[in-house]
Amino acid sequence: MEARERLIVGLDVPTVTEAEEKVRALGDSVLFYKIGYQLVFAGGLEFARDLAQEGKKVFLDMKLLDIDNTVAKGVENIARMGMSMLTLHAYPKAMRAAVEAARGSGLCLLGVTVLTSMDTEDLIEAGYQTDPHGLVLRRAEQARAAGMGGIVCSAEEAAAVRGIVGADMAIVTPGIRPAGADKGDQKRVMTPAQALKAGSSHLVVARPIVKADDPRAAAEAILAEMAGALTA
Repeated sequence: MEARERLIVGLDVPTVTEAEEKVRALGDSVLFYKIGYQLVFAGGLEFARDLAQEGKKVFLDMKLLDIDNTVAKGVENIARMGMSMLTLHAYPKAMRAAVEAARGSGLCLLGVTVLTSMDTEDLIEAGYQTDPHGLVLRRAEQARAAGMGGIVCSAEEAAAVRGIVGADMAIVTPGIRPAGADKGDQKRVMTPAQALKAGSSHLVVARPIVKADDPRAAAEAILAEMAGALTA
């Protein structure tokens, strides 16, 4: 894949109108967009369907987790929308239900391992007796066993995860920040070039692009860095 197929721009904006403006500003420089809770609850599902119909790829970041039947029925409808990627929390039963529901659709299911805003103290507070690295690796093994299309993890874990899931599964990494960019609420981050070299297949970049004075220039700078890393 070329850099343009690997960059996913997170449309983490409050309204569909603003999302439409960002997509227009980015033009043909960006192929792939992520739509999450903020935009979904402002009319973003119809917007996601429209983007897919216009030939864009859409990563619907819903982080599903529920009883098996509820997950399966949700996945079936999302597949019919023409989405390219969908997240769910990497719990084995939920992943198995989702894989069966998505079979034959072309929808790439991604298991969310540990959020990049969480560190060891956060996991302990949540009741886990492990660090992020250990939990990510366990969930990567479970995602592979369930037949998932890929996983979501920090770029810091990408190299170790690639050794577990092999060459074919996607490794989608948020928390990507160009050198010198503000980390915001992310605690485990890497630059685009570092993430690709570590084994990431797709990079999710939101604020450094959508909050930039010139979003297209910001995206093209990141794409140039990615292209350099892919050809190095």
